[in-house]
Amino acid sequence: MFDVIKKSVLDQFAQGISIADMLWSLGVAFLMGLFILLVYKQTFRGVLFSKGYAFSLVLLAMVTALVIRTISSNLALSLGMVGALSIVRFRTAIKEPMDIAFLFWAIAVGIVLAAGLIPLAVFGSIFIGV
Repeated sequence: MFDVIKKSVLDQFAQGISIADMLWSLGVAFLMGLFILLVYKQTFRGVLFSKGYAFSLVLLAMVTALVIRTISSNLALSLGMVGALSIVRFRTAIKEPMDIAFLFWAIAVGIVLAAGLIPLAVFGSIFIGV
């Protein structure tokens, strides 16, 4: 049993990350983030529109794709990232429940793109956006 786990971990280290795959994931994450931004602008019904928050949705999709793609190929990095993120505390108060939904949408797009499931991210986002 231990040899199977050891072999799968060593295979992950040997695989590495393809530059073309990384650029493809980040490019699609950027486009999907722009789509999320457009849907957010169209559906915003609050009092004060925050451009910073809106553009952070694009960045969030891209950063999530980058981080997930990086840690998916390295077990040690993924465990370190879990430890590092466990001490991060976000203090920004989210006033609108829909803002949280858009945050989760951007994070989910980044995760799905980093997993290589580009059609799922595209069609899922179109379905959610409509």
